[in-house]
Amino acid sequence: MRVSKAFLPTVKEIPADATIPSHQLMLRAGMMRQLTAGVYAYLPMMYKAMMKAMQIIREEMNAIGGQEFHLPALNPESLWVQTGRRNIPNFILSIKERDLVLAPTHEEVIGWIASMHIQSYKDLPQTWYQIQTKFRNEPRPRSGVLRGRQFTMKDSYSLDRTWEDLDKSYDAHAEAYRNIFTRCGLKFFVVGASSGAMGGTGSQEFMVEAEHGEDTVGMCDGCGYAANMEIATSGISPAGKGNDKPKPVEIQTPGVKTIDDLAAFLKVPHERLAKSRVYIQGKKPVLVLTVGNDQVNESKLGAALGNGEFHAADPETLLRLTGADAGSIGPIGFNGRIIADKRLEGASGLISGANKNDYHLGGIDLLRDVQGVEYKDVRTIENGEPCATCGKPLRIANAIELGHIFKLGTKYSDALNIRYLDENGQSQVVIMGSYGIGVERIIACALEQSHDANGIIWPAALAPYDAHVVAVNMNNKEIVLAANQVYNALKAAGVVALLDDRATVSPGFKFKDADLLGMPIQVIVGEKGLKNGQLELKIRRTGERIMVPVSEAASKVKELVSAL
Repeated sequence: MRVSKAFLPTVKEIPADATIPSHQLMLRAGMMRQLTAGVYAYLPMMYKAMMKAMQIIREEMNAIGGQEFHLPALNPESLWVQTGRRNIPNFILSIKERDLVLAPTHEEVIGWIASMHIQSYKDLPQTWYQIQTKFRNEPRPRSGVLRGRQFTMKDSYSLDRTWEDLDKSYDAHAEAYRNIFTRCGLKFFVVGASSGAMGGTGSQEFMVEAEHGEDTVGMCDGCGYAANMEIATSGISPAGKGNDKPKPVEIQTPGVKTIDDLAAFLKVPHERLAKSRVYIQGKKPVLVLTVGNDQVNESKLGAALGNGEFHAADPETLLRLTGADAGSIGPIGFNGRIIADKRLEGASGLISGANKNDYHLGGIDLLRDVQGVEYKDVRTIENGEPCATCGKPLRIANAIELGHIFKLGTKYSDALNIRYLDENGQSQVVIMGSYGIGVERIIACALEQSHDANGIIWPAALAPYDAHVVAVNMNNKEIVLAANQVYNALKAAGVVALLDDRATVSPGFKFKDADLLGMPIQVIVGEKGLKNGQLELKIRRTGERIMVPVSEAASKVKELVSAL
């Protein structure tokens, strides 16, 4: 492609509304333009990179027996009602007058097809996938393509007979994902994750660490443990036993509202304090106990509570349920479900609210004094806590999700009646898995990881062009002749090249555009080199420069690209 004929609307200034590197670079390099909040038009440079990523995805999915579909983005609302996902907040965009939804994912449609055509154990296993446009009712689009309302996703689905077969499909996808992200030149790691709106029995996320990532993970640099903060655990010590009392003792604590104030007032460590928060699930109250200043992790709490939405109780509800305001609430006498963090299991000698303003109770033994306590991991880990596996300090880091794999189990098979007859003629439910990769996220993560002050540094596997030929001065006939010669030789050698043949643009402007666009190899055709019959090759990632004869330039570029 010749730049003089290409649509490459590069800009030099950083757009004011772009706050992270990938978003800034995509706009500056003319890769996309925003149509409306969270919706982008992808221009040729972006789409070429996306197609390279999609080809890698297809190759690795086909290698594990995947069969490619193309499913409709418009779905009948009734399918989503059937699986119970129609009213998940911010998940679905709908077209109400037609009773249609714009699909954020395709479990329902896959299940609909499978329910009609999977009849016998001989029809299984199956792995079906597609690369398709998806939609999400994102309330606050941000971070460019990382948090948009329309995006491209590779989603695949495994259909198996047994849980053991699901494990095999899950592991095959995990290996395919590792291959995909490695081939794309990304530094990634795998974390345990929450299944969220997808449901199921287990999931993992493939992530890249990034300063501006929208997810937070707990990581151990010692043993490699990593988990999304929604499920991350640590080896922090339990509260344990304290100064036991025959029964709880009332303590007057005037004006004490916070855990820090209480610890200072009573001169006790935070481990002896049990903080209470009240939530409402449906119409039922739930009291959640944590140690000291430990924060309730609402994702973990949601998993502990099971199905059903919940929210923190407002001040009026707190007063009505407990007789006290926040800061004086405790488990003794609470009429409702009580969940305590696992750090409190077996704990005694605790201090908590007395359900009476300006009073607390000391000497609480949860086993003795509070009936029916459920012990669950409901706390958020903190930076520096010991790793539960190796004991080294955990590190909290921001990250971007590249892909997510789920063991769905029978959630959708039961809802959509996906069954088959086994060898004995008995009806059995199909066991499913679901596996997603965000295509734009691959490109964004590549840019987040590979850029400098001058622009993009493309991984060779994703680069829209392998080489960028810069004809320094198009008014010089020798430069024009040599630039066209090497450009044609590169094409003949199978190297996809971009030729900057603009006659009205200064050399400095061309060099800045070449660095901004970031192709792996720059081929600089200038007067100085041509005097000696040579061209200059610049490796964008390292800045290394190599002089080569004009006749050898194409073969050397191909060699360098292959090495990258």
